[in-house]
Amino acid sequence: MDLELRHLKTIRAIADAGSLTKAATALGLAQPALSAQLKRIERALGGELFERGRHGVRATALGEFVLARARVVLPAVTGLREEALRFGRAWEGGGGFRLGATHGPLLGGLVDRLAAAYPGVPVTTHTSWSEREIASRTAEGLLDFALVGTCGASTPPENEFLVWREVARDPVFVMLPTGHALADRQEIDLAALAGEAWTDVPGDGCFADCFTAACARAGFTPSSVYETDVASCVHLVQVGRAVGLCRATFPPTPGLVTRPLSGAPLYWRHLLGWHPAARSHDTAPEVLTQARAAHTEATTRSESYTAWLATPSPQLP
Repeated sequence: MDLELRHLKTIRAIADAGSLTKAATALGLAQPALSAQLKRIERALGGELFERGRHGVRATALGEFVLARARVVLPAVTGLREEALRFGRAWEGGGGFRLGATHGPLLGGLVDRLAAAYPGVPVTTHTSWSEREIASRTAEGLLDFALVGTCGASTPPENEFLVWREVARDPVFVMLPTGHALADRQEIDLAALAGEAWTDVPGDGCFADCFTAACARAGFTPSSVYETDVASCVHLVQVGRAVGLCRATFPPTPGLVTRPLSGAPLYWRHLLGWHPAARSHDTAPEVLTQARAAHTEATTRSESYTAWLATPSPQLP
């Protein structure tokens, strides 16, 4: 694993909090997910960074060494980003909407609505499976808006640099081939899928850990998870090789159905982010309104999601 700035931020957060539990709360992560992340960081750095005790954690000699370097590197990167943003604003100068997004149904809807609302104004897009990349490019002034998602209540990337507003929150649904034995059910218990292989699109947030934890609560461990692009996920479901995890707004697709999971053990927040000092700041309320309208349109195209929303008490935090 390559060491990244987010790993240094995690180490600093643990040291500042004095315990993994408090640090996990501050970072918007589950404590087991933070512990697993710390172990990966420690393996990458060649030793333990913290001693665990009854009253919390304390940095080891190696941990103090890394923290000393982190306290130099992180402010330096912050300054670099601010200077790059100012340069980017001065150099770009023009109008238009530069949108960055992870793969999903909302980007196309947002582009369509902005193009209709602002005829003649250029709208450009940049997509990536990495929420962190999209957020980083927005923080650096290379994009005006980031349209990404986070698992549950987890903290979005670049939270210290960007303003984030919630577009919507959706339950995570499951994709099944139309001939699947459970395809006729209106709602499916996660435990009923214990014997299945799974597929979903990759990401660099905590969704994989949250999914594993949800499966553990349901009494099983996934036998395999294929992380691949959307088209390949759809193909694997259609041919019966796996069942898929998807957003509730996933559009109707031949050969498969989408169904809610009982009790909504996983949910997804759609977020729009921008830099408060960027030239796009003034248009942010309008872009947010258009993004929410695009989500509403995507919702109406999903019969299973519309049916779920019509239930007496759809369960989301």
